[in-house]
Amino acid sequence: MKKVAVVTGGSAGIGLAVVDGFIAEGYTVYSLDIQQGPRGNWVDCNVTDSAAVNSAVNQVISSEGQIDALVCNAGVHFSSNIENTSEEDFDRVMSINVKGAYYAIRACLPTMKAAKYGSIVLLGSDQCTIAKGNSFAYNLSKHAIASMAKTTALDYAQFNIRANAVCAGTTETPLYHKAIDAYCERSGADKEVVHKEEGNLQPLGRIAQPEEVANMVVFLASEKASFITGSLHAVDGGYTAQ
Repeated sequence: MKKVAVVTGGSAGIGLAVVDGFIAEGYTVYSLDIQQGPRGNWVDCNVTDSAAVNSAVNQVISSEGQIDALVCNAGVHFSSNIENTSEEDFDRVMSINVKGAYYAIRACLPTMKAAKYGSIVLLGSDQCTIAKGNSFAYNLSKHAIASMAKTTALDYAQFNIRANAVCAGTTETPLYHKAIDAYCERSGADKEVVHKEEGNLQPLGRIAQPEEVANMVVFLASEKASFITGSLHAVDGGYTAQ
């Protein structure tokens, strides 16, 4: 029987790489996203809307009868310190990054519990464990993701449901380019120079590609990781080891 994976935010970037990784492993994959990606089964879903997430997950269960893996990938980046973070910006970051994962996990757990099987992988960041300047709300949201992985792992181990977080470092995605473009527009910096500097900050001398992060996600969802739960996995080129 084919395994079924649900990926939030699977239309581009790391999410699309995860979709591709699951497809390569023979999974039936559903992407819950506000826009359609090039691969996988698309379910139009805004992860900040709990009713929409419940409906999307129920649609998958109705079609497939099971959910073996859930990847909470949908997220947004925001750069600002605490004084310059408006309540609207704060709510937007928390709604997408934290509530979106909360809604998806909560919706998938009943069918996983009934099957006594499931793997949940949350997309964190190097900021799950460290702080960076000008990153108040985003950093807070990623620390919350780390907590969610650990507490969910403990609460649902009795049902043979595992939960882990992948703590990705700087990764070349559309989100990355959007952030760099915004910085260059504000500062007047040259994008090629900034991109090179970002790579030089990593011990391996470059930033990650989405597929390199996706490889860890798919591994954690697989039976090869059957005794791994409640843990944070850095895929950051050594950045947080410094």
